[in-house]
Amino acid sequence: MAEDQMRITNGISLQTPTFDSRQDGLGIGNAAPKISWRFLYNDLSVRGWRQESYEIEVECRDTVETYRVQSPESVRVPWPSSPLSSRERATIRVRSIGVSQDVKDLTATEWSDWASVEAGLLERKEWRAQLITGQQEISLEKPIRPLLLRRSFGISNICPKISQARLYVTAQGVYHIYLNGNRVGDHFMAPGFTSYRFRFSYQVFDVTNLIQNGSKNVLAAEVGEGWYASSLWREGRQIYGKDMGLIAQLEIAFEDDHEPLIVTTDAGWEWNTGPMLASEIYDGETYDMAQEQPGWKTGAQAQPGTRWTKVTVLPLPAATFSAPDGPPVRATQEISPQRIFKSPSGKLLIDFGQNLVGKVDVRGLHKPTGHRVIFQHAEVLEHKEICMRPLRAAKCTDVIVCSGGELQSWSPSFTFHGFRFVQVDGWSPEDEFCPLREENIAAIVLHSDMKQTGWFSCSEEQINRLHENSIWSMRGNFLSIPTDCPQRDERLGWTGDIQVFSPSANFLYDTDGMLADWLVDLALEQNEDNGVPPMIVPNVQFAKESRPPQAVWGDASILVPWALYTWFGDKEILSRQYQSMRSWLDRGCSRGEDGLWTTSLWQHGDWLDPSAPPEDPGNGQTDGVYVADAYLVYVTGIISQVATILGCSDDARKYSDDHVRLKKVFQEKYITPKGMVMCDTQTSLSLALVFSLFASKDQIKNAGERLARKVRFAKFRVATGFAGTPIVTHALSRTGWHQLSYRMLLETSCPSWLYPVTMGATTTWERWNSMLPDGKVNSGQMTSFNHYALGSVSNWLHEYVGGISLIEPGWKIFKVQPIPGGTIRSADIQYESPYGLVKCSWSLDDDSVFSMKVQIPPNCSALVFMPEMEVQPKDRQGTVFGSGIYDLSCHFHAGTWPPTPLETLFKPPARKATS
Repeated sequence: MAEDQMRITNGISLQTPTFDSRQDGLGIGNAAPKISWRFLYNDLSVRGWRQESYEIEVECRDTVETYRVQSPESVRVPWPSSPLSSRERATIRVRSIGVSQDVKDLTATEWSDWASVEAGLLERKEWRAQLITGQQEISLEKPIRPLLLRRSFGISNICPKISQARLYVTAQGVYHIYLNGNRVGDHFMAPGFTSYRFRFSYQVFDVTNLIQNGSKNVLAAEVGEGWYASSLWREGRQIYGKDMGLIAQLEIAFEDDHEPLIVTTDAGWEWNTGPMLASEIYDGETYDMAQEQPGWKTGAQAQPGTRWTKVTVLPLPAATFSAPDGPPVRATQEISPQRIFKSPSGKLLIDFGQNLVGKVDVRGLHKPTGHRVIFQHAEVLEHKEICMRPLRAAKCTDVIVCSGGELQSWSPSFTFHGFRFVQVDGWSPEDEFCPLREENIAAIVLHSDMKQTGWFSCSEEQINRLHENSIWSMRGNFLSIPTDCPQRDERLGWTGDIQVFSPSANFLYDTDGMLADWLVDLALEQNEDNGVPPMIVPNVQFAKESRPPQAVWGDASILVPWALYTWFGDKEILSRQYQSMRSWLDRGCSRGEDGLWTTSLWQHGDWLDPSAPPEDPGNGQTDGVYVADAYLVYVTGIISQVATILGCSDDARKYSDDHVRLKKVFQEKYITPKGMVMCDTQTSLSLALVFSLFASKDQIKNAGERLARKVRFAKFRVATGFAGTPIVTHALSRTGWHQLSYRMLLETSCPSWLYPVTMGATTTWERWNSMLPDGKVNSGQMTSFNHYALGSVSNWLHEYVGGISLIEPGWKIFKVQPIPGGTIRSADIQYESPYGLVKCSWSLDDDSVFSMKVQIPPNCSALVFMPEMEVQPKDRQGTVFGSGIYDLSCHFHAGTWPPTPLETLFKPPARKATS
């Protein structure tokens, strides 16, 4: 349609388009990236606007192509032009064409801003670089000292002006890289943690402005062990290899047809060691100021007593080089000390007020030569001293060896710690010369730099702190991979943890790229013989021959990609992971004669049930095989849906029949005709309810009543572990016991969600009682104070308290149905969906008037329910609203359920008489 024939709507505009799941388009690993755009309101009065078609302009190869596509889709639409080649760059812009509720004629948005995308090195043959390292004496008994590497190169004066320069880089280990003394990029712990036996991530940087035309240039790097060669949990050092080194390829293009210059890792490089004596993930970093080499990044002469040596060149690793889908690890926040104080034993402690993951930044340190300043990191205090025992073998200690000069600014390069408290030895506020002040130290927060997409708050400040704790635990545990804890000698990608937390994670941050990238490794690590995925991805236990299958953990191969699909609406993740899903279900699950799990295999089950002894966290109330069987029936139903979506009709029919058959077997095995279940626990009932394992409405009603009784019998305290915690409040709410969900949520005695909050927690704990009421730390060997799994109640907060949940994959259609309860009188929730901002805020006044404001993005619709008569949802159809902003209100009446009056449920506990 011609421009002058198109009526432009000023009420809606488009954000700059994005490509695949990337936050930027430089160095993308896909020749035909998918394109997405979000909508913004410019005029809040525009309602019911929906896209009917879109136009994309592609500028590439000195031509501009325009494509008009008749489609309502604006998320992950196909690349319209010919595929990109390696290094090829294109720019695109988009506009949407549609109609609104008030204007039926076609109108178009203004064109979006231009967005650029550039392919990385799409084929292995494009890599001319080699692996370079320095030959040190290496032992399994101690860490490998970090390397300094550098190479000089010149650009002749007769070369024309530089048009662009790109640096492609990865490492066996972790790196910082510099060009002419300037740090390239702002990444930490790059290239990240992947399954190094199969693939390495690489980064692409635009370094055009750092090249010096007509003069000498210096490319330099620091390389440390990282995950590649450090000690990883119980598996020892160097499980991937001992040759840590750099792979770097600098490509410089000129404005005319002059041959591009490719500077790569070859014999022109030299190596040395510098001031980092050791840098390990678990143990920390030791830095000797006296061994600093000023000017080494710009090619300065070696310092007296040091010698630069020609590097050793090794073949490239056999693994694939891949451009990552997820964002890099970056410094995202700086936190100042909340207080500096002395412990009872006289130790100097710094409290940053927040349990976080990152490192300290030291400024203005000036001490005599040889003086050592030691920083020990810990999450909690016990008896007012830092508690190192939960860290197990990890030392979590950084050391600065002073040289007599001033250290203007220093922070560790290749390690990170989980901490709130730092004990400092060798530096004190009482020092006569160079006393320690608050301005001399800060905490730098590190995590994968995902975009935050979800926000929640309500009228109960303790609930807000609970939700904030979930966010901080996610930040700390999404560092290159989704980990189980960020502080002790572990920090690994346990599959069960992310499986239960992924619905909450997908709301809080844009996890699409990071989790999709991690799933690539899960599929690569899956046992080729029996289809069993490892419980840890990347699998640091690959030397072990036996890998017993485990439900809940192995089910991550199905449920994490399913969660990504439902949240972001991209079928490609299902297509890519489909064989992994089938492999786990068809060959990985060890079955008995009835088709359910064999009873001869021990299962982790409802891991960390609060009734389990500290030394035996898998010994909970709910039978592990029951948990495994419930999951097996559920994931069989999920994969039948996946097969249908992918058009695999034979598979869909097979898995659907399997689901029906296994559900009947489960019912005969575990459920009585009246709806009582084996184990009779909060977890067993919740699994059967949320996984739809009952045969009739009467059974569901009876099971709901039984669960409510179990909750009351437990005095509203939580009695669930990994399997039950994400769903127990959902099970109550779905069966009409919504106020009991609130009552559980607001309980403060141990075990409960708010108990850690009352104990001053600023992150989610691994155990319900990681710290005991008397301030002692749980005696178990597995006690983390930063562990997101039990924070999965956030998903219930988002869906029931905030009141928004998806109906169609990708949030094209979603539900708005907040259900007030407990002592919460208002709530506000916002979610940056793939289409635009979703908002719902509600309040309940003293006259029981319920008021709600809803924002629905353009090109979306919502099914809205108002709590007009009672909290319990009926079989009502709701009201469909198109895009727009709506103010709604009604009279709220809580009804007569549950049988216990609300004022009794929420009455404060009676106080004991005191003399």
